[in-house]
Amino acid sequence: MDFSPLLKSLNITITDSDLLIRAFTHRSRLNEHDAAERSNERLEFLGDAVLELVATEYLFKNFDQLDEGQLTSLRSALVRGKNLAKVARKIGLNNYMLLSKGEENSGGRNKDYILANMTEAFIGAIYIDQGPAAATDFIDKHILTTLTEIISQKLHIDPKTFIQELTQEMFGLTPTYQVVGESGPDHNKIFTMACYLGERKLAEGSDSSKQKAEQQAARLSIDILQSEINIVEDL
Repeated sequence: MDFSPLLKSLNITITDSDLLIRAFTHRSRLNEHDAAERSNERLEFLGDAVLELVATEYLFKNFDQLDEGQLTSLRSALVRGKNLAKVARKIGLNNYMLLSKGEENSGGRNKDYILANMTEAFIGAIYIDQGPAAATDFIDKHILTTLTEIISQKLHIDPKTFIQELTQEMFGLTPTYQVVGESGPDHNKIFTMACYLGERKLAEGSDSSKQKAEQQAARLSIDILQSEINIVEDL
């Protein structure tokens, strides 16, 4: 695969082509190709640590008014899989993923956790090939820049906590959650949870665990309530 268009668009140099291939190789591919190939899991391990350190240092230096808990919430939002997957799509990393045919056919190229892991592996490859400064520069340009959106959209705040505070203040009610659907085999089940305010169903969320599905339902419910609040204020 020719990675030169990607590297050119990102203004990055990686001299070790084998290292670059490894950064984009999902473990599923090893089942269909030479066993000598290596997946990106070790690079992901390294990139995760580099990303967390760079994000921690940046937040520590630039948000001295925040306490440890608030800094941790911001860092979690920055390094969260959903955020890294969004970055991967934006800069085109998803176009270079090396997947098995089975994973490709199942939509692996668009799965958040695969994209997030690949982004971390790419950071690991930059770190090994070009050093800490180059890895930091990539993180500064493409990941730390998402902080403005994270703060403006309150993505660093736990959505279940946020909607509980919002609905208690506005309506004197606490949201509740109910399972409204399950699908898939036992080893790969998807749960659908609904967020209710009194008898009103605000939104549904689906994910691989009930807790994650509740978080998604809460976040969608926040959007609905805030939209309604803005409409009322505009009248």
